[in-house]
Amino acid sequence: MHRYDLISCHDCGVLYRKRPLRPREKARCIRCRSVLYRGSSADLNKVVALTLGAAFVFLIAQFFPIVELDINGLTSSATLLGSIRVLWSEQMQVVATMVFLFTMLFPAIELGSLLYVALGLRMKVRVPGFNRVLRAVQTAREWGMTEVLMIGILITVVKMTSLATVVPQPGLFAFGALTVMLAIVVSFDPKTLWNVGDDLLRASLPGLRYKPLAPGAKVLPCHACGLVAPPVGKGHHLECARCGTPLHTRKPNSISRTWALLIAAAILYIPANLLPVMVTHSLFGAQDDTIMSGVALFWNSGSKGLAIIIFIASVVVPMLKLGTLALLAWTAQRRSRWRPRQRTVLYRMVEFIGRWSMLDIFVVTLTVALVRFKSLAVITAGPGALAFGAVVVLTMLASMQFDPRLIWDPVDDKTRNDAEKNKLAIGEQHV
Repeated sequence: MHRYDLISCHDCGVLYRKRPLRPREKARCIRCRSVLYRGSSADLNKVVALTLGAAFVFLIAQFFPIVELDINGLTSSATLLGSIRVLWSEQMQVVATMVFLFTMLFPAIELGSLLYVALGLRMKVRVPGFNRVLRAVQTAREWGMTEVLMIGILITVVKMTSLATVVPQPGLFAFGALTVMLAIVVSFDPKTLWNVGDDLLRASLPGLRYKPLAPGAKVLPCHACGLVAPPVGKGHHLECARCGTPLHTRKPNSISRTWALLIAAAILYIPANLLPVMVTHSLFGAQDDTIMSGVALFWNSGSKGLAIIIFIASVVVPMLKLGTLALLAWTAQRRSRWRPRQRTVLYRMVEFIGRWSMLDIFVVTLTVALVRFKSLAVITAGPGALAFGAVVVLTMLASMQFDPRLIWDPVDDKTRNDAEKNKLAIGEQHV
């Protein structure tokens, strides 16, 4: 059985020996200053209680109306699921699918999987599919966007106040509570549960002992479960000895895949800004609204704060992601040693802000579902929404494909070469 107290920095690849941390403490990499891990208690009762509570609130948020609009006696309300159905019925199936995945399916997978594993461990049982389910938690966590949706709901509410009387509904308060509860749940590292599962397995098999790490053994880090150990398998088919995740010294074809996704995103970014994201049909005719016209509408109506938020999330952030990822891919391809720590910070920043560009898509989704007043006013999604959603997904995939350890490889190579030269020079002096 494998259990080593080693941890690898996700961003630069340096190995460290783990030590216990108190809650709220965090360990940082000395070289690139990335957070290696945080102190957290393995209190399964707390994990189960929080996750179960978040699951109940999640159901309320999904199936109860969020807000209701009232215009001279005409009313319209929308749930998140109803908003997705409206998009689907308007031949925006791709956008509807994205919204469904990011706001319903992935959060549901995270909560359900975490609850399933934690309940089993609380009862001293490693549930069937233990490794796959915990990997699902981490994947779902990367793509869940409840906090972005909550900001989108608030922007939509403010936007609708200029058109109609807005009446808050239970779904609005449920989404607010869910955002807070998910922030607490996300603070718990699922990798801790792998260690708890190992301890449980060891306790159930008294003769089982941890294997010592042989001197000079080649180890590879698993970014799924956190184990740093010799891999199992041969050739290019290496797997984590604990969870079975495929392992590689570096992500295969990282730079070429990053470039391909970036080029596709850059091409789609042009129609995303030129084509309308919403089309308003009213008694006065049809009106197309692009991303920039929406920003101008908020600015001219006095909501300058919201105009700035939308401009940053929908214009600045995508351009920043495209430019930053292009810089990272170009410098890594050239094996540049220029400012590696600063480039690592840029990578972490891109990872953090990537999902926030979906803000405009969520605003469009809710607006389209709410403004359904037949002949008076109806808003439909435009082709710009599809292009913009594709840009967001492609840039997120590009940041996931880029391996930040490539930033530090030229630095490590130079350090090794300098060390070898120093050894040769010392040997020549002795001769």
